[in-house]
Amino acid sequence: MSEITEHTMLDTLAHRYGIVPEYHDIWGRRHLISAETKRRLLAAMGVQADGLDAVRRALAACEARPWRRLCDPMLVRPVSADPVRWSARVPIEEGEAPEVAFMWELCDEHGAVRHRAEAGPGLVPVERTRVHGQHYARFDLPLPGSLPIGYYDLTVEVTTSCLTMEGSLRLALVPPRCHVPAGFSSGRRTWGLSVQLYALRSAKNWGVGDFGDLAELTEWAAKDLGAGLIGLNPLHALANIRPYQISPYSPDSRLFLNVLYLDLERIPEFGDSPRARAIVERDDFRAMLAGLRQSEFVEYDAVHAAKMEILEELFVAFQERHLGGRGCGLKPVTDRGRRFERFVREEGATLEHFATFQSLKERQRQERPEVWVWQDWPKAYRRPDSPAVVQFREAHRDRVLFHEYLQWLADEQLDAIATRARVLGMPVGLYHDLALGSDRSGSEAWEFQDVLAWGIDAGCPPDAFALQGQNWGLTPVDPHRLRESGYALFIELLRRNLKRGGALRLDHVMGLSRLFWIPRGRPPAAGAYVRYPVEDLLGLLALESNRHECAVIGEDLGTVPDEVRDRLSAVGALSYRVFYFERDQEGRFKAPGEYPAQAVAVATTHDLPTLAGYWLGADIEIRARLGQIPDDESRRAAGEERRRAKGAILRALRAEGLLPDGLSEDPDAVPEMTPELSVAIHAFLARTPSWLMLAALEDVLGLTEQMNVPGTVDAHPNWLRKVPVPLEELREDSRLLDLASTLRGLRAWPEAGPVRA
Repeated sequence: MSEITEHTMLDTLAHRYGIVPEYHDIWGRRHLISAETKRRLLAAMGVQADGLDAVRRALAACEARPWRRLCDPMLVRPVSADPVRWSARVPIEEGEAPEVAFMWELCDEHGAVRHRAEAGPGLVPVERTRVHGQHYARFDLPLPGSLPIGYYDLTVEVTTSCLTMEGSLRLALVPPRCHVPAGFSSGRRTWGLSVQLYALRSAKNWGVGDFGDLAELTEWAAKDLGAGLIGLNPLHALANIRPYQISPYSPDSRLFLNVLYLDLERIPEFGDSPRARAIVERDDFRAMLAGLRQSEFVEYDAVHAAKMEILEELFVAFQERHLGGRGCGLKPVTDRGRRFERFVREEGATLEHFATFQSLKERQRQERPEVWVWQDWPKAYRRPDSPAVVQFREAHRDRVLFHEYLQWLADEQLDAIATRARVLGMPVGLYHDLALGSDRSGSEAWEFQDVLAWGIDAGCPPDAFALQGQNWGLTPVDPHRLRESGYALFIELLRRNLKRGGALRLDHVMGLSRLFWIPRGRPPAAGAYVRYPVEDLLGLLALESNRHECAVIGEDLGTVPDEVRDRLSAVGALSYRVFYFERDQEGRFKAPGEYPAQAVAVATTHDLPTLAGYWLGADIEIRARLGQIPDDESRRAAGEERRRAKGAILRALRAEGLLPDGLSEDPDAVPEMTPELSVAIHAFLARTPSWLMLAALEDVLGLTEQMNVPGTVDAHPNWLRKVPVPLEELREDSRLLDLASTLRGLRAWPEAGPVRA
């Protein structure tokens, strides 16, 4: 009997914490979640559920928690002319009509009082209950309607016959939809180039694509090609150490930028530092840079070391000219110094914590080279608010300022490119990518450790793409702790990533609704979905999107319930449509007219084969070599399915009148992806009503190797491979010019200039 009771109560507890009791895989098979998995997931949320007594205590605490606080920590509501209702929960005496009086004040983000009111005694509660012997009453109270969108702070004082209480809540009034750039809602469409910034070659960069390359690419893509946007990989801060800390989708922090992308010779201090210029002009340094530029792969460690050596000198020059000298702290004496001081002040504690972490990491590595993660630091340094960390920061103020300076430089350079894109009339400009999570050994996890579900990895259940499922090695955010914090991390992520361009892609956007949690050490099939407060998160997304005038793209690939896609569409997020996957049940590729308008259309992604690789079956060979395809029979079946898919592509192109001259619908007669066939596929996508369309640079150049093979770390050169054509030659490349001419003809934007012949 007790086992039945415990099982039932555990199910109830798991449900209250958002653990979905079952899931269906891509083949329709039902998977029930085990009691062990439920207990592991609950433990990661700080809920002990080992045994009947523990489950009972956890259920009782869950029931009591909302009643023991006066107000919810955060309230997200749609902006409306009608009054906004908020709730207060007050302890009362048994059997008496509650005599409760309220006084409250509502202030906006600038501290201005927008509303004051009093109510009661004599109010009638909307609900009464008894929790652990204490009686409570809940009152719903109004705030005025017609307040503008934004954040507000409500403070309240409650008086009863026997007590006085004070409380507060954060209110977010949000618009119904995300920002949509002008023109798209009236049917305009545009196209752009998608690039992996690190992979760009040029005569000037130091062995990795940088912001100087991005500035040049943006300039001539807008002027000469008629492109409306440049799609980018995540530019998040990385440790830049091969092979484990170079993935842009597992960054040190999503709140800051990778300083490896700095164009050092564009930094004003480069001209002010004879020492820096002398180092760069040395024969050995020039030879090293030449080797880094010529390398087939990005040599992250060497590039990082070279740039840091020069950046150290530039910071000294900055201190001496703009801060009154070394060791003077943040005391600006010039306009440039004051701009830096303003940046540091506005970025606040989050920047200070990031810079402190980088300084601490350097010191720990110097003292204990074998220590790689902050979880192995001395205990006193494992929390950003500890006295030891505060003391370290004060003792190493110059080093903390150095890392703040690097982020200021990166912010300046990227902001200048985004501004230039707008001046050039690009309807979108820079299209950024926000990773789902961050490296658990990084600065973001250190600062926001209290909202993470430790001992859990995010991933996905088995599907046709990954038969064993996927474990992404990312520690997920606990949705309950996130809400308790007022969604602080989520809001910071949006603000810092939306401000840098005209569109932001959210990787694995289904994570706003539910995320697949895997107990660490268990296979993906042993995981379960956990629900997130999707309405609150979408509301905050719409608010920040409008504030920054930045469109939102939700990467909705894989197993995504229709209701999630419908909700994303309703809030104005663009869906993400990949050519390979846009097929019906018979395997027919959907016609252009079947694509949605509120979408981004692409041929492929960084995790999928390039067009040339797809045509050759290179991805099948890679997966077979890595053991992701279990046997020869499965390999042959995958090859035959690819042959059928290629035939379906050729038929789809023929139906649109796009099949290049001399090609037939027989895939065996088309052994490779030609430039003409690639242009035809992109023209097919350009004909869709989708507002945005991206062509990947790897496809333009006919590359066969994909940039990343999911599920691998060092078995494939992930995030390393450079494109073979330097930027200086790319602008004259006939493949790119021919593609641009075709796409510009199909997606002309009235303000754009002509394509250069």
